[in-house]
Amino acid sequence: MQFDELTQQRIAKLNAIRAAGVDPYPARARRTHTTAQALAALMTAEAAGTANSQPPQTTVVGRLVALRLMGKATFAHLADGSGRIQIYLRQDDLGAERYEFLKNLDLGDFLQVSGFLFRTRTGEITVHAQDVVLLSKALRPMPEKWHGLRETETRYRQRYLDLMANEDTRALFVTRSKIIATMRRFLDDRGFIEVETPILQPQYGGAFARPFVTHYNALDQDFYLRIATELYLKRLIVGGIEKVYEIGKNFRNEGIDTKHQPEFTVMESYEAYADYNDVMRMVEELLAVLAEKALGTTTVTFGDHSVDFAATWRRISVREAIRLHAGIDIDEFPDRVSLLARMQAANIKVDPHLSWGKLVDELLSTYVEPNLIQPTFLLDYPIDLSPLAKRKPDNPRYVERFEGFAAGLEIANAFSELNDPLDQLERFRQQVEQRAAGDEEAQPMDEDYVIALMHGMPPTGGLGMGIDRLVMLLTNRPAIREVILFPQLRAKE
Repeated sequence: MQFDELTQQRIAKLNAIRAAGVDPYPARARRTHTTAQALAALMTAEAAGTANSQPPQTTVVGRLVALRLMGKATFAHLADGSGRIQIYLRQDDLGAERYEFLKNLDLGDFLQVSGFLFRTRTGEITVHAQDVVLLSKALRPMPEKWHGLRETETRYRQRYLDLMANEDTRALFVTRSKIIATMRRFLDDRGFIEVETPILQPQYGGAFARPFVTHYNALDQDFYLRIATELYLKRLIVGGIEKVYEIGKNFRNEGIDTKHQPEFTVMESYEAYADYNDVMRMVEELLAVLAEKALGTTTVTFGDHSVDFAATWRRISVREAIRLHAGIDIDEFPDRVSLLARMQAANIKVDPHLSWGKLVDELLSTYVEPNLIQPTFLLDYPIDLSPLAKRKPDNPRYVERFEGFAAGLEIANAFSELNDPLDQLERFRQQVEQRAAGDEEAQPMDEDYVIALMHGMPPTGGLGMGIDRLVMLLTNRPAIREVILFPQLRAKE
């Protein structure tokens, strides 16, 4: 590894520190207050009238983010996870040798500072240092102080620099953590049990996607990174766990854009004796709670839109939405040939080899979804697109499925789950035929899952919710990479 000049200068300081008998990376640190607690301690003492007679003693730790050497006195600022605080260091307090040691410090170093708290003449709360300990010597500089880190690729590749430089990035991921924690509490309070299902699976399924494949050496067998948790979670419903959920990573070997990452986080829940109407009501309540707890409001800004999660969500069928936004009644074109001809007559460019259901999906993604700004449930999908959902009793060409949208983003997908094992077996067979015809995303046969259903599964409402898109929506971020700490990127040349 080649070091630039600035790094070499810092390494020289590191060597000087070691030559003086000081460990630049000690094994222990001590802290009595965070910076925020130290600030509060002085304000409490001031309110009690003891700040001058008995100034609070403190030991704070943090990264050195400002340093102003001025002869025999120095001002500095330390930052920790709670904020920052000013430090005042004097040669008379530390001694000439210890004070000279400060010349080996750089911005980015971690320090432990002990002393008493006071206010400067400008009113800033400050630690009057009586002892300084170097906790970690930084050998590369921090990002540029005033303008922060703005170069997008660097922010993604070196997220630690982004977090170091940009307070709004740190706040974003704190909010993401609050969203997930709130979701867990919501489901736990409703009696759901959180579980973990396999990430490496001998048979993938539960979605239309190509998997990542790996080889399991101990078993001498190819395994797949899961594309969904669905089929394992529904096995648990069969087994008698009536309310179950999982929050975890899925992996789909697909393209990357502002809404898609091959590695993404999802929450899936399944509730026995419920259907998609029950799940709709739960989603309405959940989103209002998530927005309120994480943001303090149920009205969310996303781009140019203001989205209200306190209101009842709009409900509209797939058929009616396409008729409204694309001017096509898909029931009047019930097969692939006629629907394709109608779309071509409307100058809609589409792959002519797509199935009827995939043509419907193209109409949805192009004409309908971008217009779903206020929270909306898009209901009753074609059976071709939903091999794991229960048919509508009054129209078997469609299934009891909804997708939830807000600000044009899909954030939820839910079914009244198919629990007829023979119907499920036939749909798997149809998927296998589609794979044989060249559809790489069609689902494979899962005989073990069919056997599970043959033991009996009660009526069940299932839900999948993309955590990353949900965080995008609630934090007003236009790209999914913004809300993933370490998104996958193409290797540098």
